[in-house]
Amino acid sequence: MKLWSISTTLRNPYRFRDFLKVLAELEGKEWNKNTQMEFQIKLIQNRLYGLTNQFLKNLPKELEEEFLNFNKPLSFETAKKIFEIKNYTDPAMRGRTSFKPLEKFGAVAVISGKVTITKLGKWILSEEFDINKFFLKALLKWQYSNPLDRDFRDFDIKPFVATLELIDKINKYCNENNQKAKGISFWEFEIFVLSLSHYKNIDLHVTELIPFREELEKQKDFRKKEKFYKEFKNEYLKDFSNKKHSRDYTDNAIRYFRLTNLLYVRGGGFYIDIDYRKKEVIEFIINNIKSSKEEFSNKNEYINYLSDINIPRVMFEEKKFIIKDILEITNIYSLKDLEKKDVSELKQILQELRLQKQKQIFQQIKQIEKTIENLKNYRSHPTLKPSIALEKFITEALLIINDALKIKPNYISGDDGEIIFTAPAETPDIECFYRSFNSICEVTNLTSRDQWYNEGQPVMRHLRDFENKHPNSYALFIAPKLHKDTINTFWFAVKYEYEGKKQKIVPLTVSQIIEILEVIKALKEKGKKLTHLQFKEMLDEIVNVSNYSNSQEWVNIIPKIIEKYKEKLCS
Repeated sequence: MKLWSISTTLRNPYRFRDFLKVLAELEGKEWNKNTQMEFQIKLIQNRLYGLTNQFLKNLPKELEEEFLNFNKPLSFETAKKIFEIKNYTDPAMRGRTSFKPLEKFGAVAVISGKVTITKLGKWILSEEFDINKFFLKALLKWQYSNPLDRDFRDFDIKPFVATLELIDKINKYCNENNQKAKGISFWEFEIFVLSLSHYKNIDLHVTELIPFREELEKQKDFRKKEKFYKEFKNEYLKDFSNKKHSRDYTDNAIRYFRLTNLLYVRGGGFYIDIDYRKKEVIEFIINNIKSSKEEFSNKNEYINYLSDINIPRVMFEEKKFIIKDILEITNIYSLKDLEKKDVSELKQILQELRLQKQKQIFQQIKQIEKTIENLKNYRSHPTLKPSIALEKFITEALLIINDALKIKPNYISGDDGEIIFTAPAETPDIECFYRSFNSICEVTNLTSRDQWYNEGQPVMRHLRDFENKHPNSYALFIAPKLHKDTINTFWFAVKYEYEGKKQKIVPLTVSQIIEILEVIKALKEKGKKLTHLQFKEMLDEIVNVSNYSNSQEWVNIIPKIIEKYKEKLCS
């Protein structure tokens, strides 16, 4: 027995289109071992694959540095050398694995032995592409078993449709029994959703989930809850051969499912629920699209079905829902004015309104305390990966710190505004705008030398691009621990130059951000606040390195500068 999963090869669904662009260069070629390896090499060449510490391990230093130099395009020949040094047992299999997610959702196919970009794939590569519409349509059709997969032959299920049905049934049970309807937890998804192999078992899984939840809620503290969940999971999933990957499968499935804009997170990100603001669409899906598989006579028939963006036909009224959300937050716009705007403009308005609302919420002492606690424990967040959790909570910290005009995170968020994935590599993690200056903020969970590999050059490059648009800008670099190679790189840019001009880079640890938040909490309790000018004063002292002879002396003085400002502000 196996748990179903969405391929973890493409953990970031926003890279789907980038993978497809690379594969399109091979369209019309025979899909054999040579082209399979060529595809994987091109992914490395485009830096869409390999930016992990594990992949970089054992690469010669000169190749590693060339691969990580984002200022210079990588040649196919260099990418090929990197690929060959990895010495894979089955090198062509790497390309087949990267091809699989594109094929699974109908963007590509192997027809008459050749790489073929389907009609759907052409639409994805066009300017008309809408990622939310694509994943909604794709996931409504995704099924097991199917003619493209050798595994899961005994399955009869459309996992996404079945998930909607299961959550809807759980919520109805809660409403009928005077319990709070809250969707399902990350843990419940991992146990009862991933193990669904047949649409006829949905009701059974609902009846098994309820007593699990009730027993879990009897446990008095988180440690006991976690112990009960792990023991129950190990027993419930004992016959599943791939159960050790259940957490990764859950994280990936939820990330993809949320891109349909029909699910949202609640309860601090621990619960996944149906978005009942879209009740009409969800009811239409549950009533009209079955959770059982469709039957196909051959592979080509299934490919044609997957690649038709016009099916299934769904009530799709995204603009209506965005306008409704905007009007729930503010009355500064009229319905008539909003209806004249296109979807992308409406999304931008909604995002900015949500950030303004967040800023107001995070000025409350209870929210400051919550953010401090979250930053202290971000590595053990029950649902978010540490890198995602850290970026989310640092964004909250920046919303708290002072009177910023605008804090703009560039992470990928769902329709609910909650983070799905960290910011794309080509953009700063967070952009901050103040009356007297501006700033970017780069956040990393890395602490070893790969911190320098992944962050050194990109931080300076992002700051320079930002400086060109917004003079007198700073870069905050925040990590759990600062690696000496990273500090040495930033030291040179601050003390001397980067591309002919000095930069203002402020390296801080997560603990130091927590210290600043604790000062702000103390000020709030006295009816005071930290202004952006007071914050700038501290940043200026940190980047004034004229009196320091080396990077170690510089980084050692930063805690003393923070302490001095803490005393000054609290006196």
